[in-house]
Amino acid sequence: MSRLIMVVLVVLGILAVVVGIIYLVEPIHSLPSFFPGSAAHGRGHHHIRGYVAIVVGIILLIIAAIAGRSRRRAY
Repeated sequence: MSRLIMVVLVVLGILAVVVGIIYLVEPIHSLPSFFPGSAAHGRGHHHIRGYVAIVVGIILLIIAAIAGRSRRRAY
């Protein structure tokens, strides 16, 4: 795997974890307007979206780590 793909995976993983945390911490009416699920008068939090985003972010980081480890062994 090329170094560029690993960097992209790490960046996307970190962004997914951050988005997941924002979904868990911010109430629905305080989410940025470009986030799916933002509502002007909504109450509560998007727990499922937050958990899914965090899991996806962790999976992307694990894939990047595995790819980086296998790349080092190949040389």
